[in-house]
Amino acid sequence: MDTVQLIIDNKPIVVKKGITILEAAASAGIHIPTLCHMKLEDLNIENKPGGCRICVVEVKGRRNLAPACCTEVADGMEINSHSIRVINARQTVLELILSDHPADCLICAKSGKCDLQDLAHNMGIREIHYKGEQSTYREDTSPAIIRDVDKCIMCRRCEMMCNEVQTVGVLSAINRGFTAVVAPAFEMNLDHSVCTYCGQCVAVCPTGALTEVDQTSHVIKALSDPTKTVVVQTAPAVRAALGEMFGMEPGTLVTGKLVAALRRLGFDYVFDTDFAADLTIMEEGTELLNRLTRFLNGDKDVNLPILTSCCPAWVKFFEHQFPQLKDIPSTARSPQQMFGSIAKSYFAEKMKISREDLVVVSIMPCVAKKYECGRDEFKVNGNPDVDYAITTRELAGLITLANINFNRLPDEEFDLPLGESSGAGVIFGTTGGVIEAAVRTAYELHTKKPLPRIDFTELRGMDGIRQATIDFGGFPLNIGIAHGLGNARRLLEKIESGESEFHAIEIMSCPGGCIGGGGQPYHHGDVEVLKKRQKAIYREDSMKKIRKSHENPYIIQLYEEYLGKPMSEKAHHLLHTAYFDRT
Repeated sequence: MDTVQLIIDNKPIVVKKGITILEAAASAGIHIPTLCHMKLEDLNIENKPGGCRICVVEVKGRRNLAPACCTEVADGMEINSHSIRVINARQTVLELILSDHPADCLICAKSGKCDLQDLAHNMGIREIHYKGEQSTYREDTSPAIIRDVDKCIMCRRCEMMCNEVQTVGVLSAINRGFTAVVAPAFEMNLDHSVCTYCGQCVAVCPTGALTEVDQTSHVIKALSDPTKTVVVQTAPAVRAALGEMFGMEPGTLVTGKLVAALRRLGFDYVFDTDFAADLTIMEEGTELLNRLTRFLNGDKDVNLPILTSCCPAWVKFFEHQFPQLKDIPSTARSPQQMFGSIAKSYFAEKMKISREDLVVVSIMPCVAKKYECGRDEFKVNGNPDVDYAITTRELAGLITLANINFNRLPDEEFDLPLGESSGAGVIFGTTGGVIEAAVRTAYELHTKKPLPRIDFTELRGMDGIRQATIDFGGFPLNIGIAHGLGNARRLLEKIESGESEFHAIEIMSCPGGCIGGGGQPYHHGDVEVLKKRQKAIYREDSMKKIRKSHENPYIIQLYEEYLGKPMSEKAHHLLHTAYFDRT
């Protein structure tokens, strides 16, 4: 490997040729501040920073200051990252940014978690010397995301995520000069665009320009209403990340403390979305088997490959951009929506509670879940199956608001019957987990034999597109996996062109799957954080007594008492959906 020798802040270092000054400094433990840069190399995306100019450094022999994030190192280079000239330039740039930025930090949704705020504090900005007109824009509130463009600093991180990583193409720089801003074309509303509400733009925005629609006030109101029974479900990825909001290391499992916190917040029943994930496998796995059986019997009209349907952002993506393929995905609802449907039918009937008096709250790693629970097909006479969805970050705020010492909580268990789950339900939280859970059940239902092994490690990993062939009782089942909508697009284009030889494909919108969801604690593209969360998910799976969805005793009871069998008429009515051409 070619290397270069250079000096940064009087410290001689040897680094790989071709990296930037910013990367070289980081490798030597030298921090250079930046606003626009993101760590996207692990996502195989070419980062194109250089816009904010906060990271400028002094290079000996160079007349002008160099942006560290996009200047390659060279042999013999001498760099001063914090000279007085550099500090003066950074403070000037930051003051100019702040001169056109609202000063409502006390009520901003990002207050305390704002990169711009932190930078102003760290750089000792106490006065803005540049006064003048401030640009103003209208606020845009969609079902899931709020755009407060007055707070946009043109770092263009969101544009990079939307266009390069997700390939959705909603956000771009529009206008010029003082009126320049990042927005949808013609400054249209997000809900009029092809936005999927994946929330990756929210996850990387350094200010309060992009935030989720906060529903915690609605949850507090419901919890305060004595006429309502309020139940809560929590997604698998939440337990692998919530601890980060309370100072714990990424990958710390907090399942028991999460349950305890939700009880102390006043929820009447604390359930697990993993139960509904097991239910999803029963329906989706049966659908997969039905299609494969028809295929093996020579039916050339069967829709293969079957695509998973658990991710609402992914569903909205293909409804907008690949509507001609809308009959290929499984019709099974997501676990969130299956839970809501079962809670407001089966559970409400058992507890003798009217549908209207039962409030279902979801704790999700995902911003798009807010949009999903508002879709009309998931309502009965206007009453939604899931009333409110709040993110991992919002839950952390609610726990703090209630003065609950999260780190000192005891571990408690979920309530039954909708709190029992298998390890297969847990791994829904990471890329590759849904299809592995489906294979565990579909294999045994198809072959009538126990699995020779429970862990399908060939389906795991963090590569954007993966493939594997599973011996499915003598039939080679070709499986594809994609996470990130840009990777999903590449797989869908292969299906369109007839190149795909897959029988089943799992797709998740966010890098890493739900563990990297737009509502998780901010990680700004750091794949190492995602890997730690992923390990936590598989660790919880390995500790479960039951690791296959079809062996969950309460799932078996649900079918015996209420649904009959997977894909029955009642199951189809309560647990399945349809997709729409949104072009």
